[in-house]
Amino acid sequence: MTSPTPRARREYGIAVVGLVVGAALLLASAGRVWATGDLTAAGPVSAAPVEVTGADLTGVPSGIGWAGLAGIAALHAARGRFRRLIGALLALGGVHSLIAIVGAVRPEALTAAVDDAASVGAARADGVPDLIVVGPAMAAAGAVLLFLVGVLALVRAPSWPGMGNRYDRDAAPRADHTSTPADLWRSLDAGDDPTLDAPGGDTAPAQPAGRAATGDGTAPAQPTARSADSKEKP
Repeated sequence: MTSPTPRARREYGIAVVGLVVGAALLLASAGRVWATGDLTAAGPVSAAPVEVTGADLTGVPSGIGWAGLAGIAALHAARGRFRRLIGALLALGGVHSLIAIVGAVRPEALTAAVDDAASVGAARADGVPDLIVVGPAMAAAGAVLLFLVGVLALVRAPSWPGMGNRYDRDAAPRADHTSTPADLWRSLDAGDDPTLDAPGGDTAPAQPAGRAATGDGTAPAQPTARSADSKEKP
């Protein structure tokens, strides 16, 4: 497999940064105040101010934000057509977030969110709540970033570096170079087990010539020179 080009590495780095920034914007926007309003109730009760956060209006941006962070690991681990699939899902997530954001900032949605914040059932929103654009703008920017990164991954991701390329290189068969003790130690340091590739590695070592083992596993005694001399005397 050919190594990734410098252009592919730059694109991969841009995609990772885009996913981190886009996901961070989506997650941060969920905790910001998107609208403020007043709750009024019948009787001599003063209006109570209410703040509505992005999480109160919709949970889509935060969910897509966590998915964007998971997409970083997914792009690094996947390869080929699976990377294109991840890119398509990221792009769809960005579009889905934009649709949810637009729906959440509609006047009727803001009014309903203020009504839901009432602790007393008779309290209702006093007019249309005021929209604070910083929170929705952050969420929209994060959604656009996820969409752009998803489109980039859909087109270019198969050429990016990742875990799959490194594993392919490590999975290539290695030649057995353990002819010397130094080579053996280097092989052990590399994580190889030289005994697995050794021919007949599961059999017992052969006995030296003239030292055949007896039935009880001990070698027979060799005749001494004195016994040979005694046989030659008359």
